[in-house]
Amino acid sequence: MAHVGNGASAEEEEEDCFEDAFDRTPSTCRMDLQTAIQETQCALNLVLNNKFSQALDLLKPWWRDSMYHALGYSSILVMQATMTFEQRDIQAAMATIKDALQTCQRFRKRNSVVGSLSSLISRQANLQEEEMHAELCYAECLLQKATLTFVQDENMISFIKGGIKIRTSHQIYKDCQNVLSITQGVAQQSELFRQFEGGVKLGIGSFNLMLSLLPQRVLRLLEFIGFSGNRRFGLSQLREGASNHSLRSILCAFTLLFYNTYVSLILGTGEGDLAEAEALLEPYQEKYPKGSIILFYSARITSLRGNLEKARARYEESISSQQEWKQIHHICYWELMWNHSFQQEWQQAYRYADLLCRESRWSKAIYVYQKAAILSMMSAEEVERTGEDLRALFRQVEGLKQRLAGKSIPMEKFAVRKSRRYKASNPVPLVVPALEMMYVWNGFTIVGKRADLTESLLVTIEKVEEQLLKDPNPSEYHPDDSCLVQMLKGLCLKYLGRFLQAELCFTQVLSSESRIRYDHYLVPFTLYELGLLHKQQGDFIKATTYIEKAKMNYKDYSMESRLHFRIHAALNSLKGSPVSTP
Repeated sequence: MAHVGNGASAEEEEEDCFEDAFDRTPSTCRMDLQTAIQETQCALNLVLNNKFSQALDLLKPWWRDSMYHALGYSSILVMQATMTFEQRDIQAAMATIKDALQTCQRFRKRNSVVGSLSSLISRQANLQEEEMHAELCYAECLLQKATLTFVQDENMISFIKGGIKIRTSHQIYKDCQNVLSITQGVAQQSELFRQFEGGVKLGIGSFNLMLSLLPQRVLRLLEFIGFSGNRRFGLSQLREGASNHSLRSILCAFTLLFYNTYVSLILGTGEGDLAEAEALLEPYQEKYPKGSIILFYSARITSLRGNLEKARARYEESISSQQEWKQIHHICYWELMWNHSFQQEWQQAYRYADLLCRESRWSKAIYVYQKAAILSMMSAEEVERTGEDLRALFRQVEGLKQRLAGKSIPMEKFAVRKSRRYKASNPVPLVVPALEMMYVWNGFTIVGKRADLTESLLVTIEKVEEQLLKDPNPSEYHPDDSCLVQMLKGLCLKYLGRFLQAELCFTQVLSSESRIRYDHYLVPFTLYELGLLHKQQGDFIKATTYIEKAKMNYKDYSMESRLHFRIHAALNSLKGSPVSTP
């Protein structure tokens, strides 16, 4: 398992190396590169079979002496952190990554720039291959560190800071890519080189994909210091990496899965490639049929296709498949809460919202607001049966707001601002707050797959619309509430194919702009939705005009960064589209 050069017998060597396996291994022991990769692959298999502690135990004896054990150990913790979004997990992962970087640093080429990597190819000695992999592992740890920075906050500033932090990682990957270009077509590459190639494709692909998501104004700043992002190239690199049967193949696949099932929905127009996601997941479903992470992604894809009943069963299966990482349960609770909300099964949605409030530490402000928003959709009798004080819940939200790196989380700021209506002695209740949050998380793109659910939501929205029209004593919030209802109604009508009526709803919001007092986000978001409506009808000129107006004419409104990501994705999808008019 390890190469030792102290003259001892093989039996003595192995006994010395693995005695007290969970303590730090003596420095005389040395793990060879191929074995390190194999053990890291074993650890990854354990993770995918729900054996998380066993995976960490396998890696722990060597994580301060082997670059791949260090990378694997930190990768598991980073995966946990990015799936749970809990600050405790993020901080633990951050600390481990710092140690992993130190381990990788010891194996990197001394007194040289990474650009000299290409000279290593001419002499394929073990040490040179080790240096190549050390550069790769070091860059990957830096990329993980950046990923955690992005997870902490979706604000533009965080993306800029994260990008600057990983400039070294980006440069290393570019130089590693040059190595691949130089050796392209060389016959009979070694297994270690193939592993190296898989790592480069993961890094280059992830970088290009991540940077391509950034709005143009941010990307221009990053391009000034050497960054660039090509989405098509990034996706192609990840796809090649996912198919090359290396240690990092599944990481390439998971990156593509996350992009198609989450990123494209929350920060894009909701047009993820579900066929690709299914194809990527299929071999892992066969290999790890009870793996909680695999079951979760299977449920997510099923949900995005609109089959909410089948998705619900798979989320529940994921929960029951393991009890060690409770945080994976929380992600499933979040999805089940929305699953029931899409079907307006508010009692069941409340159950999962309540579980999140009690068990998860990610964002208490968002969880409490979400629970209160769901309760707002229920009758007074149903709320009373839960024993909850709706007004008290909304009043808790502001005190639960947290700050990361000195900044508030945008979604928490939104929840706090909406909750302030309940501070007055005679509060004005929010209208359809759960449907508003559904829109914020782009849930209408899922509901829109089902005409029956969309019709049901439309009925609920039209009831509230009628109540607002008949209100004998309209409050100061009345124009804002009316515009929110019209925007949501327009969305339902769009997904039902009633385009003219949808456009009338959207234009009604725009014509009421001067009357809106608090929810200023409604106008730029409505312009964006009106642009998408015209895109759907084939009028790409009008679509671009409305979306550009939302981009250029408004600022300092709630969730501005989120809309700019969606605008960037929408304008990219319009580039090269055939010009047509109605």
